[in-house]
Amino acid sequence: MWGSSPTSTKDARATILKSEAIKDPAAPIVVSFSSCGLNSILPEIIKPDISAPGVDILAAFSPVAPIMNSPDDERHVKYSLLSGTSMACPHAAAAAAYIRTFHPEWSPASIKSSLMTTAWPMDHTNDAPGEFAHGSGHINLVTAVDPGLVYEASEGDYIKLLCSFLDDVRVKLISGENIPCPKGFEEGSPKDFNYPSLAAVVEPVTSFTINFNRTVKNVGHANSTYEAKILPDSKVDIKVVPEVLSFKSLNEEKTFTVTVVGKGLPDGSYASSSLIWSDGTQ
Repeated sequence: MWGSSPTSTKDARATILKSEAIKDPAAPIVVSFSSCGLNSILPEIIKPDISAPGVDILAAFSPVAPIMNSPDDERHVKYSLLSGTSMACPHAAAAAAYIRTFHPEWSPASIKSSLMTTAWPMDHTNDAPGEFAHGSGHINLVTAVDPGLVYEASEGDYIKLLCSFLDDVRVKLISGENIPCPKGFEEGSPKDFNYPSLAAVVEPVTSFTINFNRTVKNVGHANSTYEAKILPDSKVDIKVVPEVLSFKSLNEEKTFTVTVVGKGLPDGSYASSSLIWSDGTQ
């Protein structure tokens, strides 16, 4: 776009030229310098959660801060092109705020769920770490507003998750609640935390069977039916019970179990797949 500066003429004009759009089936991809998982603290929770634009982002810049770290560079600007996770984070935060305007009654967990379950799938070809690089996929605000189903989690659920790998003292410091951690059969497992993603650690080269328990809440249409679809992975067999969830009202909840069976994975490797609950409209 070219034109005269409005400070030099009262009749400022600009020309916008037609751009050329090129479809790249591999796009978007995660940039090489982006931080990747595994989650070193709790591998049962896949990190990152989701991907968002973070390369060459034009953003507001402190007018008193130098552009470069060089002491000889005294330039100051109001806007600058920046890259990194620090630029993807405000995109994700703004997306969450946008969804909140449509659903002010939703919890943070529901908003996160809507972003994760409606994300664009990303190509693994040039992205070796897979989900540990891009999470559930690339953020898609058009579909996130109406996810149909959400994975809800309360404050108590998060405290129970903390209790699965921290002692009572640390959990109380983090939560601010003087509630003792559950013991025995009530203790639960971090893999069963009602998170939109599912992950478990298995012994290498050893056959395994893992059960994930999840609950979804209907936030779409009162009368709706969802069918489970699995994107297969040759390394594991996956079964969902029940395969169909039927809802009669809004905010109704249904529970299901995902069973993953494998004959053993090489040390340091992983298998991944996707579970899609579809009502046939998307």
